[in-house]
Amino acid sequence: MAQFPQQNGPIGVFDSGYGGLTILSEIRKHLPQYDYIYLGDNARTPYGTRSFDVVYEYTRQCVEKLFDLGCPLVILGCNTASAKALKSIQMTDLPLWNPDRRVLGVIRPTVEQIDSFTKTRHVGLFATVGTVQSESYPIEIHKLFPDIQISSVACPLWVPLVENGESASEGADFFVKKYVDQLLSQDSQIDTVILGCTHYPLLLPKIRQYLPAHINVISQGSIVAASLDDYLHRHADLEALLTRGGACHFFTTESEEKFKKSAAIFLSEDVDVQRIQLC
Repeated sequence: MAQFPQQNGPIGVFDSGYGGLTILSEIRKHLPQYDYIYLGDNARTPYGTRSFDVVYEYTRQCVEKLFDLGCPLVILGCNTASAKALKSIQMTDLPLWNPDRRVLGVIRPTVEQIDSFTKTRHVGLFATVGTVQSESYPIEIHKLFPDIQISSVACPLWVPLVENGESASEGADFFVKKYVDQLLSQDSQIDTVILGCTHYPLLLPKIRQYLPAHINVISQGSIVAASLDDYLHRHADLEALLTRGGACHFFTTESEEKFKKSAAIFLSEDVDVQRIQLC
C-alpha cells in the first residue's frame, strides 16, 4: 500500500458520480480561498446498488488518487461512500498511508444538525438503496439522539432522472410523488426529511411540491460546508497545509465530454476536466 508524505495541497472532493458537485459548489461558496480537486468515478457509477466490499475498494482507490494528487484532506461528497467505506478507510488505510491526512464524509455533519430541525422527533430519509441498507443514518442519529425515530425510503430512480437532465420534467413528477407517498405512509408524524443523496437537491422543487408545507427538508451542501469550516478552525495544523488561490481542477474516470455535459446540470459554470485511470 502506498504511503503519502505530508505536503501542502488542495482540498479533494470525491463522488461516484456528479452529485458531489452540489457539495463542492457549497464548500467553494463558503470557503472560496482554498484550492480544490474534484474526482468523479463516473465510469463505475452508480455505487448505490453495489456491495460494501466493492464500494470500499472503489472509494479507497479514489481517495488514494486524490492523496497522490497532493490533497491533505478529502471529503467524500457521496452518501453511499460515506456509509459503506469511510470508517474502514479512516481506521485501516489512513494509519498506513499517513495518519495526519484526513478523510471526512457527509453523513455525520448532517446528523449533527437534525436536533435543531425536528420538533416531533420523527424524521424521514430519502437515499439510495445502498445508503438505506447500510442503516448509517439511523445508527449515527441514535448515537446522538436516541429518541428520534427514522423512516427511510430508497429512491433508485431519482439519480438517473437527475443525471439525464429530467429533474424538472413532467415525467419526474410520478417518481417523486411515488417515493414521497411511500415515506409519508410510514409515519404521519414526520416533520423533517433528509435528502440523503447529493443528487437529490436538484429535485427539491418537486419534492417540496409533494411534501406537506410544514415538513423541513434538509439539503446537505450548506451543512457540510459549515461543518468543514468549523473543522478547519479546530484543526489548525491541517488547515495550514491547504493551498490558497481559489483554483479548482476536475478529474473523471469517464469521457471528458460526457463529464462536461453532465456537470453543467449541477454547476453554473463550464469546467475543464481531465480523464484519469485509477488502476
